[in-house]
Amino acid sequence: MIMWIRALKAARVAAGVSQDGLAEKINWSASTIAAIETGRRKPTFKFAEEADEALCTGGLLTELLDRAERQRTPAWFIAWRKQEAQAKRLRTFQPTVVPGLLQTEEYARAIISAGGLHTPAKAEELVRIRMERQELLTRDNPPECIFIFDESTLCRPVGDHAILDRQLQHLQEVAKLPNVRIHILPTEVGAHAALGGGFAVAQLPDLDPIAYLETATKGQVADDEETIELLNRQWDSLLGDAASTSASLRIIAKYRLTP
Repeated sequence: MIMWIRALKAARVAAGVSQDGLAEKINWSASTIAAIETGRRKPTFKFAEEADEALCTGGLLTELLDRAERQRTPAWFIAWRKQEAQAKRLRTFQPTVVPGLLQTEEYARAIISAGGLHTPAKAEELVRIRMERQELLTRDNPPECIFIFDESTLCRPVGDHAILDRQLQHLQEVAKLPNVRIHILPTEVGAHAALGGGFAVAQLPDLDPIAYLETATKGQVADDEETIELLNRQWDSLLGDAASTSASLRIIAKYRLTP
């Protein structure tokens, strides 16, 4: 990532554009650009694409960021991560655990480390990637994010009960963000339309929706009309069965160990 930051700075200087000037051109805050150039905040593909256009770099920054991500991110996840970062609206359903974009670091570490499938170093890298993804929730012009997940996730002691309790507290806090909605699917619903697995649908600016489907070994990105239509029908059914946002917060509070 150091090389990418150097490329951004070099392109900006070559174009005779200050951080404030770049901020005006791409409608990102100057503080965000400063944080990216000092390594305190990770650049997104959306930022790279807009910087490429503003600085007339011919897609260089986007290409370099893509190369950097390929060295860190599982190959099968790269395509979705790019779409997720560019989305203006994200809808996510998760039947077994809290969705990745809402996980605390210790909760994510417990999930990724479960079963000993990764070396400690690889597990930590995957945790860092997951935490970096969450920056889209609070970035400039964040997407609208709607989450539905099963009530059973609120009592599954991932890590231990203390880790779970801090995760539930985090859900209560992130639900206060104006662009985030959380809906809990009550256990009493029983069988529902998406027992087969989790999924996410991203609405991209001026493009058709694209979906991410979870499998036992890796995720799959799909954009065919039949799949999107089926997921939309599943989503509508799930949302109809799920509790309202206010009722969902009461359900989450019910499982807290501490008030």
